[in-house]
Amino acid sequence: MNKRRINLWIGIVLISILMLMMIVSLLYTPFPVTEINRLERFEPPSMRHLLGTDNFGRDVLSRIMKGSQTAFFVGLVAVSIGSVFGVLIGSISGYFGGIVDEIIMRIVDAMMAFPSILLALMFVSVFGVGLRNTIIAIGIMSIPSFARITRSGFVQHKELDYVKNAKIKGISNLRIMFRHILPNVLSPIVVAASMGFANAVLAEAALSYLGLGIQPPNPSWGRMLSESQVFITVSPWYAIAPGIFITLLVLGFNFLGDGIRDIRENR
Repeated sequence: MNKRRINLWIGIVLISILMLMMIVSLLYTPFPVTEINRLERFEPPSMRHLLGTDNFGRDVLSRIMKGSQTAFFVGLVAVSIGSVFGVLIGSISGYFGGIVDEIIMRIVDAMMAFPSILLALMFVSVFGVGLRNTIIAIGIMSIPSFARITRSGFVQHKELDYVKNAKIKGISNLRIMFRHILPNVLSPIVVAASMGFANAVLAEAALSYLGLGIQPPNPSWGRMLSESQVFITVSPWYAIAPGIFITLLVLGFNFLGDGIRDIRENR
């Protein structure tokens, strides 16, 4: 196998396995995710409960499976928000330049001056906790990275001959931006989206860990980590399981992004 494609295939395999688990969880989980059974509290991994049970006797595997829905949904929607608005802002800034570019980039720089998780914490603290606000907060904090990547591509391409020819032919700026230039700068945006998905999963886990993200009884890997830390000496499998799955999903999208970038740079 081509060494440049190893990262790509590792990422595809990890994401495919976790996505399959997520799809299965839409139809089936071994136990109801909110079912409390105090007689089976802190059960170790067994044939009945493959990943053990938590402090309420709930099946950890079932909650891990259901939590994958949250991870994929938050990542997908947040990256969609960040990429749509980031690409739009970066396109306008890079194509028109001048004072427009200065104003937009100063705002983007101001956003990037703050740690992204701090911006998300501020947003959730002001507008309230919950799935919707978590997604919006993570989406907003990912806008600057997409904006800067898109702007860089537009600055490089807007002076090339094919763009000048399009202007001479009288093609509108909007058509030049989104029909001529944007397809040629999509590759780094796709890489950024893959990395952004991994960051969104980590951000959601961090917010849920702090009690500001997904609220109970809805399962979230970050929330499971937060709840399990008190019982880590009694039930270590309860903490280990969500940590492993967060790591695998983040690694999967990071490997995918690295693989796409390696192929693009070596074409």
